[in-house]
Amino acid sequence: MRTLSTYLAAATVAAFVLTGTAFAQSTTTAPAGQSKMAPAGKMAPANKMAPAKTKPERTAMSIECSKQADAKGLHGKARKKFRSECKKHGGKMN
Repeated sequence: MRTLSTYLAAATVAAFVLTGTAFAQSTTTAPAGQSKMAPAGKMAPANKMAPAKTKPERTAMSIECSKQADAKGLHGKARKKFRSECKKHGGKMN
């Protein structure tokens, strides 16, 4: 008799655990023609009031300064300093 009650207790605990995970799943329905899971790139931002942070486009002057730094073989702090000075002078440094 003791083993029967042990099995019933274990089955009851298992039922509670399994139903807990079933109720944790989303029950929202998607509009017609759309799936419930949106692709990663098309998800709405968490805060609709805040704009999404995007990388600013590089200007022609910035690209030109980078090309000049590449031609001089600059790296690290020297490259950063050169590009900063180059942009201040309108991209015309040699």
